[in-house]
Amino acid sequence: MLQILKISSLLVSVITFSAFAASQSDFTKNIEIDSRYSAVNAIKRTSIFREDVHIVQGTLTIDAEEVEVIASNGKGQEVFVAKGSPATYRQTLDNGSVISAQANEIQYRVIDRTLTLSGQAELQQDSSKVQSDTIVFNIEKQELVAQGGNTSEDRVRTIFNPSDFPAINSEQSKELQ
Repeated sequence: MLQILKISSLLVSVITFSAFAASQSDFTKNIEIDSRYSAVNAIKRTSIFREDVHIVQGTLTIDAEEVEVIASNGKGQEVFVAKGSPATYRQTLDNGSVISAQANEIQYRVIDRTLTLSGQAELQQDSSKVQSDTIVFNIEKQELVAQGGNTSEDRVRTIFNPSDFPAINSEQSKELQ
């Protein structure tokens, strides 16, 4: 039983990307959007950006074919819905490593710093990767939930690289055997 608990806690720490500490200074920076087309509806407080859309907030970048920004709930509560084949997300963490994600749709909620990846979703840090139909990742809380689709082939796939695991001292190694 002790072995199972130790292995489970080790897997949980890797699955939740324990070294994951997004650059907090990113969230104090302006959000800049560059595209070839934009349309704004001031009454509905929505904007549409199309054709080679590039979003930057510090080291956080999102690239997509189309992005809708919904700001109807007020400043700081914007929701960015990026669509592409795939849309991509990338951010440099405080420790210097890079996290990247891609999906057919990426929803970024500014207020709670949450990414929702839908449709052929993939989230990667260093050599560890999670692939699924849907991935919800809270950047600030460092929580990840992945959900497979409706078919038996559409499951959550997690890939770990042994070099990503923390070193296990010889005493812990003996207990696991």
